[in-house]
Amino acid sequence: MPVRVDGDHLTIEDVVRVARENEEVQIPQEIIDKILENRAIVEKKIEEQAVMYGVTTGIGELSEVVLTPEQTRDFQKYLIYSHAAGCGEPVPVDAARAAILSRINVLSNGRSGVRPLIVQTLVNMLNRGVTPVMCQRGSVGACGDLSPMAQMALVPMGEGEAFYQGERMNGKTAMEKAGIPIIEYEARDGLATINGSNVITGMGSLQLYDAERWLKTSEIAAAMTLDALNANMLAYDERIHKARGYQGAIECAENIRRLVEGSDYLKEKGKKVQDAYSLRSTPQVVGAAKDTLQFSRGMFLTELNGVGDNPIFFPDDGGTVITGANFQGTPLAFGLEFLGTAVTTVAALSERRTNRLLNPNLSMGLPAFLTKGAGMFAGLMLTQYTAGMLVSENRVLSHPAATGSIPAAADQEDFVSMGMTTAIKTRQIIDNANGVLAIELMAAAQALDFRKPWKHGPGIQAAYDAVRRHVDHLEEDRPLYDDINQLTAEVKSGQILKEVEKAIGPLK
Repeated sequence: MPVRVDGDHLTIEDVVRVARENEEVQIPQEIIDKILENRAIVEKKIEEQAVMYGVTTGIGELSEVVLTPEQTRDFQKYLIYSHAAGCGEPVPVDAARAAILSRINVLSNGRSGVRPLIVQTLVNMLNRGVTPVMCQRGSVGACGDLSPMAQMALVPMGEGEAFYQGERMNGKTAMEKAGIPIIEYEARDGLATINGSNVITGMGSLQLYDAERWLKTSEIAAAMTLDALNANMLAYDERIHKARGYQGAIECAENIRRLVEGSDYLKEKGKKVQDAYSLRSTPQVVGAAKDTLQFSRGMFLTELNGVGDNPIFFPDDGGTVITGANFQGTPLAFGLEFLGTAVTTVAALSERRTNRLLNPNLSMGLPAFLTKGAGMFAGLMLTQYTAGMLVSENRVLSHPAATGSIPAAADQEDFVSMGMTTAIKTRQIIDNANGVLAIELMAAAQALDFRKPWKHGPGIQAAYDAVRRHVDHLEEDRPLYDDINQLTAEVKSGQILKEVEKAIGPLK
């Protein structure tokens, strides 16, 4: 079903559908009419030679320079040229598509003064698979993501580069192959196309979606480990979590109770009175991450459906034009900083549970490093090294970028969010965390093999089967890097979560 863009109702799931599943984008006629109405204000004020930031003036420190009528139109082209100053590898295609969709929704609010032609051209690019090459590095997250967005804005002009049908080519060729007419930017069009934190928004929306699936998968891994270690499940009793009151902890405990339901081994005697924190505190830690995710999601939903632009036009208020700083990426940067910290913490918890599976002094009778031939064989010993390295890297990446403003534009832009740096590192945190979970899942499945003939409930069995479809039992030592990589890809894709939820229903 096409995604209807009206400026007010875009969801993170909509972003995923367009960015990754190539769902069609549609703009209702009433939204086009609203954009046209707003554009009329711009044209009237240009005729009156009114002073408007970035329309009839320069930008940044040059905003006090008033352009002549002859300069006003050409200025938009040169604005795009000058701002396309990034470097490095391209933004991933799904993130670039998400950024474009985010900008389309901003413009659909009808407060940016842009021509409908610009908006429809961006829609056509999404629908026909033209994805601009946008260098990852260059944005400081205010005035928005100017550098990568300017590279995006080159392509409608028939310049820059784009990906089309799996190939990288110049922008003009890509537009021609897709049958999309080349445009020229007129007054206001160029700045309206680039002046927002939309790359951060697009990247972050995808990261939030991935992190939510990852947190649920972490609960699956935890449940497998709890089963393998015959944990004391009183720590997951609903009453104690409701007594404290954190919704995330309540939901995590409920998810894990459902996942382990039906396990015969968890009914076995010989439990500890209290398990170690890595087993006992999972609801409190994962629950805190869930609550943090909800905060971050709220920040991004606000941004997705708000007007991140400058200046902003108000047709219902006498055509007022207000210059402000709605391009500032700090709200998004904070949301992603908190998300990265949450994922890093839960990944560290996963590594500690893996340790308890491998350490014969802590594993409730399991063989050392989960191998029958310890000494001759090292079993899964080295997988924990990899998990430890990934956790260590994530701790470094969790250092906040959002506190690291470096002034720009001759100190006119003297405080910036550095939100793009946050978005780049948060993506790496999640990628690393996928590997950490894959290693715990591998270890937990190996441990459950040593608990046979005990039977497990449908949740644990579905998780075990999903792991075993990609990683065989380790009878004798073999190279494990391919197993880890394959299982990491399954965690990242959400396939393990999908199979478990098919067996027991959706997790909260």
